Amino acid sequence: MPRMKEFDRLIEIADALHGPNGCPWDKKQTFQSLRPHVLEEVHELLDSIDEEDFKGMVEELGDILFQSLFFAKLGEKSKTFTLEEIITIVSEKLVRRHPHVFG
Repeated sequence: MPRMKEFDRLIEIADALHGPNGCPWDKKQTFQSLRPHVLEEVHELLDSIDEEDFKGMVEELGDILFQSLFFAKLGEKSKTFTLEEIITIVSEKLVRRHPHVFG
């Protein structure tokens, strides 16, 4: 599935950024230090939506997707949660909220 290949590549990039030879800035971030960046990216997405800037939406959605992976890496590092848990929880929530689709 081509989409999974690209997602796997993004995970590999996140792993490299947080790895031993990774980015010093990324490696020192915490949940709290990233808070303002989350809000900033959401505002940038909202601006793109307001302007009907679809290229901008794609870029900002990518930033938000990467931030989710970044938080997952922090969760793994602190042994509080994993990417797999995030995906499982959201999948279960979507199925539960759509019984008319998933019965």
